Amino acid sequence: MAVNTSPASIESTSQPNESPSGKFTLENILGTNHEAVEHPRLKEKDSGDATGPGEGWDEESAVRPAEDGFCVECEDQPAQVVCDTCADNYCEVCFAAQHRKGSRKKHIAKPIPSGAKSKSVQNGVAEDVKKNGEEQEDDVDMDDSDEELDRISAKASMTPVSTQIIGAQPTIGSKVGEWFVDRSKYIPLRLTYGERKYLRLLEAALQVSEYTDKIDTLGFGLSKPKRIVHQIRELCAILSGLVLAADYKQGQELFRDRDFQSNSDFYQTIFELGRRHKIMNPDKMRTTYGKLIYLLQDSQSPDVRDILSFSCVKPIVSVYTILEESDALNMLRDDLIIVATQEIYSEGRSRREVQRDIKNKERAIEALASKYQRSGLNQEQVRQCIYSIGDNHAFLRTNRDPCEKMIAYLKQYFHPTHPKDNKSSLAIRSGKQGARLSHDHAKQYAYVLQSLTLWREILHDMFRLWSLAEQDLLAENVPYRLRDTGQGLNRVQAAPKTFRMMHTILHRAQQSVGTWVGSSAIHMGDHNVPNALMFIDKYSQIYRILLPICNTLSHIPSLAEKPALRSYIEDDFGSTDNCVREILCDFFQHGFDGSGADNFFDAGSCIDGRLTSAWNWCAQLEKKRYFPVFLLTGFVGFDGDW
Repeated sequence: MAVNTSPASIESTSQPNESPSGKFTLENILGTNHEAVEHPRLKEKDSGDATGPGEGWDEESAVRPAEDGFCVECEDQPAQVVCDTCADNYCEVCFAAQHRKGSRKKHIAKPIPSGAKSKSVQNGVAEDVKKNGEEQEDDVDMDDSDEELDRISAKASMTPVSTQIIGAQPTIGSKVGEWFVDRSKYIPLRLTYGERKYLRLLEAALQVSEYTDKIDTLGFGLSKPKRIVHQIRELCAILSGLVLAADYKQGQELFRDRDFQSNSDFYQTIFELGRRHKIMNPDKMRTTYGKLIYLLQDSQSPDVRDILSFSCVKPIVSVYTILEESDALNMLRDDLIIVATQEIYSEGRSRREVQRDIKNKERAIEALASKYQRSGLNQEQVRQCIYSIGDNHAFLRTNRDPCEKMIAYLKQYFHPTHPKDNKSSLAIRSGKQGARLSHDHAKQYAYVLQSLTLWREILHDMFRLWSLAEQDLLAENVPYRLRDTGQGLNRVQAAPKTFRMMHTILHRAQQSVGTWVGSSAIHMGDHNVPNALMFIDKYSQIYRILLPICNTLSHIPSLAEKPALRSYIEDDFGSTDNCVREILCDFFQHGFDGSGADNFFDAGSCIDGRLTSAWNWCAQLEKKRYFPVFLLTGFVGFDGDW
């Protein structure tokens, strides 16, 4: 079933049910269109003149048995699965074609181990590589088979990206994407270009709004519900004016009667866009998201809703809801979803490998978009869902992976129980260099490891936590109290759903590390963490601490390549390895020493106190003797951009 591999032949022989690579894929055969399509190879065989078959036709090939290691049906593709009932080897496409209906549909296929492939196949591949060699070094193979997609996906599962959680590439017939199905419930849909225009209008309106200044105050005046309604209407009026200024025709249609209630759908949608954008991009809307959430929180009050006559809140649009509405959730269980959403790394890889992975990813996205388009769900919306899952992977790489790197540094440079020398000891003593805890080396090692593990687990489920936090904040008939927490007036409100999820995550982290050192108290709804919004803001800052440290440590070897800088590092630290060890030792000691608060209960060894200690270490960085090393690697601050 192979076709000509040249790009020209692909353009000339591609068919409606044919993949962009010119091959019949599993998606083409199992798709909704089951019309018979003539294969390009058959066209070539029958394209001869009136006197006989076309050039290249060999009558003996029709009766020649398949070579060892190749598909028994098409005879020109490497065998990938073996049918237990038929006792024959097939490629993936031929197996699906021959076992679509009837009694064969119940046959079970098992993957052929890679080591069982014949030497003739391996030799053939080796000869092709040797033959093409340098000619294809900078070119992308536009005609890779579906086996290549499987290979890339399996390879991706071994790289430190979010798809690693799924494990190895699933076999045919198994459930591929239950992990994707569960996770997509909390992955917001990426904003379209048109939605981003309204997002900018929302941000502009929130920038000039003084909502929290006028609502969260102990001053007297109008009753609070009336003040809230007045401020919400004022914000909606600002939005109306901005929409009218941006698009006069649309603005006239929306606000002809100046009735906020009749345009409630518009306001709900534009507020939902802001919430969805913030979840996907925690760095954005840092001064306006709080206003938006507090405004929506107040709008859920029964008194306010009665006066306002409409609700400002609607559920977040997620990948799951979009696919569920169009009965396309099976896309999340498709084999190609792993390839279509994988992140492609360039470090330590050739240009040809990266380009090949990019092309495979693009082809997987197009195959899924073509297969799962429906009435009400076009190909662009399917791509949007796939891109949103990819955004989630990018979020995990930026936020969760620094925790993995720091755990790797801890295990690489420090022994769990016995330090090599005093410079490798993580022991801390209360009252020394600001420490509030007293741990020997082994206990501090375990304390740091479990803290980083807990942060990793929290960040892995951050989207779910964020969803639960908004449910707690925007729940109806759930009052809050305005209280001075020592950092100004804050809204203190219980967050039961977020609290329960945090206990689940904590239990999972405790099982992962075994024993637990320190307190397991979780602050939620008190003066330390007043509400779920503060909780989310607190833990979304973890990467701001760890990522600059990881970047600095990774750049130290490149600094040593310059003679002057190498001399500085050797004179002050002895070697680059000692420099890295000293930075890590100081962070693991005093970034987890219980400091950063006025009393032991607010910091100490509790769950939130660990993060408080890390922030306190960041504030002391300029006083460290290795601070110039941070500056030389491009460090501009823990709140800056790299």
